[in-house]
Amino acid sequence: MGIETALIATAIASTAAAVYNGNKAASAQKDATNQATANAKATATATEQANNKANQKKPDSGALLSANLTAGQNGQASTMLTGPAGVDPSALTLGKTTLLGGGGG
Repeated sequence: MGIETALIATAIASTAAAVYNGNKAASAQKDATNQATANAKATATATEQANNKANQKKPDSGALLSANLTAGQNGQASTMLTGPAGVDPSALTLGKTTLLGGGGG
């Protein structure tokens, strides 16, 4: 019975070693996968930043100026800011000389 017990003990030890080595290999594979994923993300970020730097957007100052000039012509840029004299009443009339709702002629 001593040889059988020794063979069983050897088989158990061999199986345990195989399981341990398998777990160690799986852990190493998982670490390698995580490292490859991190490297891919870093490369993608660097590529995107380089692309953005190469293709920087610049404001179209000509279009902005044109839009402001057009708004000024349409009265959008005009305000009723006044000095000490106030607003000229003739600038407020719309060609009528009567008050709204008034029955004058």
